[in-house]
Amino acid sequence: MKIVLIGYGAMGRIVERLALEAGHEVAVAPSSDGTERKFDALVDALRGHDAAIDFSVADAVPTNVKACMEAGVALVEGTTGWKEHEADVRRIVEDAGGAMVHGANFSIGVNLFYRVVQYAAGLFAPIREYDAFITEAHHKRKRDALSGTALVIQKLVEAESGTEVEVSSTRAGYIPGTHTVGFDSDADQITLSHVARSREGFAQGAVFAAEWIAGRKGYFEFSAAIEDLVQRKVR
Repeated sequence: MKIVLIGYGAMGRIVERLALEAGHEVAVAPSSDGTERKFDALVDALRGHDAAIDFSVADAVPTNVKACMEAGVALVEGTTGWKEHEADVRRIVEDAGGAMVHGANFSIGVNLFYRVVQYAAGLFAPIREYDAFITEAHHKRKRDALSGTALVIQKLVEAESGTEVEVSSTRAGYIPGTHTVGFDSDADQITLSHVARSREGFAQGAVFAAEWIAGRKGYFEFSAAIEDLVQRKVR
């Protein structure tokens, strides 16, 4: 399939390598600064591709979504920090009859971790001796805190436990992305952790999402693609 990249930083280059290794054709789209000329150039560069993968910046997401819909290209939105625009983004996709898949984290491992955490939180929910807690830590260059992944985990645990759960956040040095969920009591403590060793997990998930979204219509969270993957494995 033909994949076009929006944003060609560190993540974009890893996505390019993995997509090429998977046998896909890859192109890089020019960035848009919001001017009509640059927007038109972006739309032209997108046309004819099966899917676009966006790892750019949060402020550019609405423009990139609009360009993809105008070009008739399904979009994998890997950028984070744009949730205040979600209602507008969803409307753009649905009004265009297009396709978009987004997620706080495109790591397949993290998305399976969500399921493990949700199941564990449900087990501990009726046992009031245990309090749930969440910690997350990243390198000092990561801008958003709490991370989008931590917010998803918090939502899942709170939904199962029926109580508010605090999240502590650390940004320092070169810490790899680390998320831990714990259940603590006077007698013992149980912890579940996910540690990202590299950015390849995110890139692999983004390529998988592009393969999954191509040919579909609608506005999806990455969990929908993961559900298909899990069901396929079960069968």
